Amino acid sequence: MQAPPLASSPSPAWTAILPAPARLCCSRRGALRLEAKAAWRPAARGPRVPAKGAVLASEVVGPSPLLDARNEQELILHIRKEVEKGKLPADVAANLEELYYNYKDAVMQSRDPNAHDIVLSNMVALFDCVLLDVENPFTFPPYHKAVREPFDYYMFGQNYIRPLVDYRNSYVGNISIFQDMEQKLQQGHNVVLMSNHQTEADPAIIALLLERSNPWISENIVYVAGDRVVTDPLCKPFSMGRNLICVYSKKHMNDFPELVDMKRRANTRSLKEMALLLRGGSQIIWIAPSGGRDRPDPLTGEWHPAPFDASAVDNMRRLLEHSGVPGHIYPLSLLCYEVMPPPQKVEKEIGEQRVISFHGVGLSVTEEIKYSDITCREKFSESLYNSVVDQYNALKSAIFRGRGADSSDSAISLSQPWR
Repeated sequence: MQAPPLASSPSPAWTAILPAPARLCCSRRGALRLEAKAAWRPAARGPRVPAKGAVLASEVVGPSPLLDARNEQELILHIRKEVEKGKLPADVAANLEELYYNYKDAVMQSRDPNAHDIVLSNMVALFDCVLLDVENPFTFPPYHKAVREPFDYYMFGQNYIRPLVDYRNSYVGNISIFQDMEQKLQQGHNVVLMSNHQTEADPAIIALLLERSNPWISENIVYVAGDRVVTDPLCKPFSMGRNLICVYSKKHMNDFPELVDMKRRANTRSLKEMALLLRGGSQIIWIAPSGGRDRPDPLTGEWHPAPFDASAVDNMRRLLEHSGVPGHIYPLSLLCYEVMPPPQKVEKEIGEQRVISFHGVGLSVTEEIKYSDITCREKFSESLYNSVVDQYNALKSAIFRGRGADSSDSAISLSQPWR
């Protein structure tokens, strides 16, 4: 029995500070080389040819500009007409409408003079992607490579999240360590980022904050992703633009007891795919050992990184060590919950409400932590987690307390590499 499916262009204000994406060309274990790309243009969009059954990456046809919505009223009307035609489920349409208004309110907070055009363009693109997937559902394999053509889902995701980031109040910690990572990747080494997890937009936030200084890392991180982001109709288009190892999260493993065995077998296949990747070298993998997104303290309302699962950390460490390729583990901290906070509690159902805002975000990394210096599973996990918390507190001070780069200390140097 096989597991079921883990199922617009930027405004001038942004393009002034952000370069075109780049590629890192490499042999399987050879030297890596950055190759600049031409300025991004919307990819050619193929015709909408309905496929029988699930769609695989090799069969992807990009969205077509069938929507010529000139304003919000026309867009909402298009959504409702698709429901009337029976092409779009009513619950998906309701979620899209709600998302439109939430997204609009958030982008308007940026005071960008092109905000209305940005909202309409990005929401039309999302609606078209969602409608295409409803007609021809995309199936995520255990290892999914970002779909970049004929439609560039990576740039679609970047352009959608970009106007939600207040770059004036955003910071990156220890940008020089990301440079060190790239050097190790050029030598064929593997890198694992042990991170907290805050929002569905985490991959885009990471990529946006690094796309000027470390464009190859931005485009080539492989994310260990739970099944919800590859089954939720509004998430799937964004997930299609990322490199993913698809797994079933521990938090949702027992949602449906009759599926537990299937989920475990699927996770085993995904781990085998990850092992093959690591054996090839030059891989950078992001994983959240907490098994899900951070949540606020129910008593204080304060947000903080969720504790790491020591067994998840140890499993990743052993995969890295058994790859036969030098590997490095770094603690990475993310602070971005204001942009798209998760529900207050873990939900069983797919299709959560999405509250969105324009806000400063933060990303930080510190020096790698070596298991050989600790040799205890629990203490190794604790050391990684404590570093994530320390970095998180520095980012919190910089972004929420208005201290900016003055929140730097001897271990964390905050900067804005896009300036």
